[in-house]
Amino acid sequence: MDYAPFVNEPLSDFSDPSRRADFARTVATVDAALGPEWTRPILIGGQRIETGEWIASTDPTNPERVVGRVARATSAIADRAVAAATDAFATWSRVPATERAAIVHHLAGLIRRDRDELAATMVIEAGKPWGEADADVAEAIDFCEFYVRGALRLAGPQPVAQRPGTRNRFTYVPLGVGVAIPPWNFPLAIAVGLTISGVVTGNAMILKPSSLTPVIAARFIDLCVEAGLPDGVVNFVPGPGDEVGMHLVDHPGVRFISFTGSKEVGETIYARAAEVKPGQRWLKRVIAEMGGKNAIVVDETADLDAAARAVVASAFGFGGQKCSACSRLVVVDAVHDALVDRVVEVAREIRIGDPRDPETDLGPLASADQRQTALRYAGIGREEGTVAVGPGTEVPATGFFVAPHVVTGVVSRSRLGQEEIFGPVLSVIRARDFADAIAIANDTDFGLTGAVFSRDEARLAHAAEAYQCGNLYFNRKCTGAFVGVEPFGGFNLSGTDSKAGGHDHLLLFVQGKSLSQPA
Repeated sequence: MDYAPFVNEPLSDFSDPSRRADFARTVATVDAALGPEWTRPILIGGQRIETGEWIASTDPTNPERVVGRVARATSAIADRAVAAATDAFATWSRVPATERAAIVHHLAGLIRRDRDELAATMVIEAGKPWGEADADVAEAIDFCEFYVRGALRLAGPQPVAQRPGTRNRFTYVPLGVGVAIPPWNFPLAIAVGLTISGVVTGNAMILKPSSLTPVIAARFIDLCVEAGLPDGVVNFVPGPGDEVGMHLVDHPGVRFISFTGSKEVGETIYARAAEVKPGQRWLKRVIAEMGGKNAIVVDETADLDAAARAVVASAFGFGGQKCSACSRLVVVDAVHDALVDRVVEVAREIRIGDPRDPETDLGPLASADQRQTALRYAGIGREEGTVAVGPGTEVPATGFFVAPHVVTGVVSRSRLGQEEIFGPVLSVIRARDFADAIAIANDTDFGLTGAVFSRDEARLAHAAEAYQCGNLYFNRKCTGAFVGVEPFGGFNLSGTDSKAGGHDHLLLFVQGKSLSQPA
């Protein structure tokens, strides 16, 4: 099958009355269908398993309400999943790339078919506003479509030099059993990306979803089955990270781990995966994306109105619960006060409420722990700076809501200047000049995303070289990377710079094999 050149899945236009009405009906329908009776079992080698213990997913807008339950796995069940994936790999790895690609392409079509139901599920389970949930599904479709084309490219002839009297070839072969450990903040897109990148290249995968968002992960697994993936190629093993997740990381039968999450967990996975266990015949690969302390730099030549809107969108979109979110605003002294005034004005316009409401800009945070962490850093803001926005802002009485906070007067080496918050708390740091602003932006252990607002082309060119991050944007927000357009991954303790959605990403799931014989 010939595939058209890759293009990104269009985002929905909810300003269109018809589109708005359709999605509102879907949200209501999905909301009514979810509840404690909505359940899914573990899936291993095509066998559905119920353990009698459940992981309950709750609505962050109304934490007393269970929206669904998935069976809770154990380390013993995780062992079964590795065995099933190992068996499946023996045959799946030999399936022609064209056939693997066709199944994943079909999966993309199923996700597209169920787009609104999947997005509505995330509105309810993850607290995502409409636009954020819709973009999450579009990115999942993009991962499937982009990786289909990438896998076919890897399966084609690879260039090698030839010597007289020999015939030489170079091919890529899959690695083996992989474990996908996605986060709760992009519970469909990243789950799909981590899983399908391994599947389409011929590996067998075990998906260990976040316990905060297992319902949307289970719906993805349903679509994998419907798409025709053979038994054992994708296995669904929900369970606690410290028990099931780390057991899979340690398992000698696992060849690689694809992880997105916190720096602390990523460092633990990296260290534990490095230990060669008895019976293990390889060094495990770890593909990790671990967050950031991202800064937007604004100089005195910038369009301050555009910068303010981009800062607020980057800092408070989905409550700052994005690894790419703007956590630091670094402003040159000459325009510091003027820009802060604009940021405060725009931040105060954010509409906080139930994400089921299309007018909502900011819904609840994901959990009680996320809310507590954000409030703790807001308190630190009163000690380390001046809280210009936040206190006194009205939020709903129930649910994990936290108002946007803007803290001025922060210094780079403070806790607010250094620690990842993953919540709606923005630190504003004053810089002497542009060179100082870039130095402050680099003054972090992380290096994921960043942005620079300037009309000075020489400064933008300098930033392109000097600003140390994996994804750097000029005169736009620092969130919202598109698959195939802005390959995503960070430097330093932001992870292994895996560049998800990039042309070289699939190389992480294969190994090269050189073949030579006399001519």
